[in-house]
Amino acid sequence: MTETVVTASASQPAPAATGTPAAPGPARPPRRPAGPARLRALDGLRLVAALMVALYHYGGRGGAVTEAWGTSPQHQFPTLHNLFAYGCLGVQVFFVISGFVICMSGWGRSLSSFFASRAARLLPAYWVAVVLVTAVFALPVVAYEAVSPSDALVNLTMLQQPLGADRVLGVCWTLWAEVRFYALFALCVVLPGATRRRVILFCACWTLAAALAQAADEPLLDVVLMPEYAPFFIGGIGLYLVHRDRRDACGWGIAAVGFLVGQHYAVRELWNAADPDAFAHRTTAGIVLVVAIGFAAVAAIALGLLNRADWRWLTVAGALTYPFYLVHEHLGWVVIHALHRGAGLDSATTFALTLAAMLLLAWLLNRYVEKPLTPRLRAALSRVR
Repeated sequence: MTETVVTASASQPAPAATGTPAAPGPARPPRRPAGPARLRALDGLRLVAALMVALYHYGGRGGAVTEAWGTSPQHQFPTLHNLFAYGCLGVQVFFVISGFVICMSGWGRSLSSFFASRAARLLPAYWVAVVLVTAVFALPVVAYEAVSPSDALVNLTMLQQPLGADRVLGVCWTLWAEVRFYALFALCVVLPGATRRRVILFCACWTLAAALAQAADEPLLDVVLMPEYAPFFIGGIGLYLVHRDRRDACGWGIAAVGFLVGQHYAVRELWNAADPDAFAHRTTAGIVLVVAIGFAAVAAIALGLLNRADWRWLTVAGALTYPFYLVHEHLGWVVIHALHRGAGLDSATTFALTLAAMLLLAWLLNRYVEKPLTPRLRAALSRVR
């Protein structure tokens, strides 16, 4: 990455040669180096990954969404449902992006600053989404069953999965993976101080430990080391090293190993044989291709190949991604039911309007929840000693 650095003048301007000392002028604040330009293409890629997941939840799987449509999405989208089934891989793309972004944001930060930044980023929209979905599902006109009040309260901690409570948000399992990644990165890299050498050692040790955890088949190690997701986070970290220096052979190696191991887990978890009774058939080649495209897209951003994609609306897209991701699944079911079965709209129109409604709700959450509360929570947590 090329950083724009603005340096201060080496000396003050010389006084005029009048034989008398020049009157002291107002002191100038020191000019600080400018930070790295925002990677707006990365914001856009975030939203693409979120939309991939939404395509999967609305038309690429069976389950509870069938109640919303009235029939299986196979019948609603007889051709597209096979493509929508690959949308679940948007989660893996998210994890690669997360590895990149967390390494970038954690570099040069103290542990308290890193913790405050991550908590303030995740919690306000998450809390409101949990309350909103719980309240909507409790309405008599909504056919879906709300979780118990006790489980809803536990969900506010983000610890519902390890505690065995029912989830309010179906997508929150990915947040549990993110939180564990943040904890590992904070303890191993941010706490001692991020350096290239320390980051490389972290990636190497985590890759090996995750492989050993897989071989040992030990549940505790699986929970801590996340063998099936670790390669994507690690690959993203490697690509950030490439972003800092495109000639970094270790960064390229880390990214390559992340892809090679990650595609293995993706195929193992998501491939299904050509079974006529299966909802959709995901091929091995298709899974590997989507994972490769995700890595390649982040690599292109890391190398600066997409720097021309510097449109301001991409920043807005990035801001909408997280709240959209939180609310789109369960509240999307409610909107699909109302538009398709209630108002009688066709499948394509219902699909498009549901996406638009969830994006609008995401904008409202960003505007009226995240923007006012995130900086306040960050400031409050930064004061904690």
